[in-house]
Amino acid sequence: MSYWFTDPMLKLMLPLMSSSSIKGLYSTFTTPTVFMGSNLLPEGPSIVPTPVDIIGARCPKKRAFLVTDEFAERYAARVAKALEKAGFATQVWNKALPEAPMENVKESAESMSQFEPDVIVAVGGGSVMDGAKAAWILYERPDVTDLATLSPLTPLMLRKKAFLVAVPTTSGTGSECTSIAVVHDSDAHRKVPIACPELMPDFALLVPDFTVSMPPRLTVGTGLDVLAHAMDCVPTPASNEITDALALASIEMVFKWLPRAYRNGQDREARYRMLMAASMAGIAFGQSGAALTHALGHSLGSIFNTHHGLTVGLFIPYILQFYQPVTDKWLALGKALNVKGASREEIMVDLVKKVRALFADLEVPLNLKDLGIPADEFDKNMERLVLYSCEDICHFFSPRPMTMDQCERIFRYAYEGKDVDF
Repeated sequence: MSYWFTDPMLKLMLPLMSSSSIKGLYSTFTTPTVFMGSNLLPEGPSIVPTPVDIIGARCPKKRAFLVTDEFAERYAARVAKALEKAGFATQVWNKALPEAPMENVKESAESMSQFEPDVIVAVGGGSVMDGAKAAWILYERPDVTDLATLSPLTPLMLRKKAFLVAVPTTSGTGSECTSIAVVHDSDAHRKVPIACPELMPDFALLVPDFTVSMPPRLTVGTGLDVLAHAMDCVPTPASNEITDALALASIEMVFKWLPRAYRNGQDREARYRMLMAASMAGIAFGQSGAALTHALGHSLGSIFNTHHGLTVGLFIPYILQFYQPVTDKWLALGKALNVKGASREEIMVDLVKKVRALFADLEVPLNLKDLGIPADEFDKNMERLVLYSCEDICHFFSPRPMTMDQCERIFRYAYEGKDVDF
């Protein structure tokens, strides 16, 4: 299978397009209409228009297709009930799978086409939302036969049949506020990103009660995904004052509220704050890019099936150390976390200590060895790990170009828990 991100011309163009020079000439800042709160789906009468009322005003046919999985199906049922109360015909498709395999996406699109909705509602975690975005493309564009060939420059011509509503049930990917979807090529064991401004959901409904049922380990894993998005997008060349403000506020919120949500899943305030942090980080990295934490994390997760959030989070200290020689933008991270130091070197040391202290508080691994990856399998797959990382779209957003040799060294340092010193 051919992938758009391996095209030599696009490899040359994307770093240029995401540079601060080009962004200074022309850039856009887009978000969905975001509704937040615990009373977005009232069962009784409301004196103000509800989100469902506002969504319904855009649906002449009032046919809603809900994409979910077996874990979030109970929340999809609540959304469907609210839609039906507003006069919608609904169909709940509850077969979404983790990592959004392409075959699963096609199955969703086929059911979508049979129902012919004018609104698609994704209710679930990142995989559900990403899978719904990809299925939406196939529903709108039956002529598209290969999602892997759709580059950021490909016009998708969406919204002729339906628009998209995202209702997250985890506080992690921020997909409800990004124009990105990541699907999985099961045959090649490879993650395939689809990035296009048209993929931005029209509406996002942030209902904190929908995240309360997350178990502690999922709470931590998704929370570290938020942290990786926020900490990795600040140093990128494409970041700006708007994305930095959102990312830095998100980082502060993760450090304050993630340990509380981890220790007490019923803490409604912590759940609400983490849900907001996830969306804020999603808006930020959706505009400026998440770089090497995700390039290496995508590669490792594809091959070893590790949890996405834990994996990208684990790489944060190593990637910040790798960025240190070429940019000062990471200093803003230390300032946001009140890290003091007499020099850049001291600030980096203390910043990494602070990140690792959070990891220890959350009882997560600090290196790849403790993540449970066997040394012999790690060595055997190193060539693929490096290749996939260097071809990943997120690699293009790095403030420091990474060679294949450097990539391998970062992997090996992260496996042993050794500070990056090159």
